[in-house]
Amino acid sequence: MEEPRLIEGGIGVDDRGEVGFVNNFDFAGVKRFYTIRNHKQGFVRAWHAHRNAGKYVLVVSGSAIIGAVGIDNWERPDKNARVHRFIVSAHKPAVVWIPPGYANGAMSLASDTVIMYFATDTLDQTKNDDVRYDARYWDIWNVEER
Repeated sequence: MEEPRLIEGGIGVDDRGEVGFVNNFDFAGVKRFYTIRNHKQGFVRAWHAHRNAGKYVLVVSGSAIIGAVGIDNWERPDKNARVHRFIVSAHKPAVVWIPPGYANGAMSLASDTVIMYFATDTLDQTKNDDVRYDARYWDIWNVEER
């Protein structure tokens, strides 16, 4: 099974300002997009899975924890399955690829966080390909003080 991955970008700065980019991201296969903005920092939206559709995730503002976990059994997934955990910030542009067969979730780390999702399916196609699990089924949301 293909694994989630981070497609890194960057920021160019000159006397005019900044240009954020993720040049290795390709919109091929993207059929729609939507944004998520939580009412408060630390709010978790998880776990949402698709058997046949993938998602690209971009933090447009603020920062977030993005999680993805492969689903081995759609009725009772392994609670000990490996969870891919990405910390993504608008200050360092990057896109997270979440392949089909994975559940995904996100937690806003800043009050101004806006997350944009690019989906490889139409809204009609998701009607028979939408599986949800409890937000704490895989609890990766703790932020450790260092």
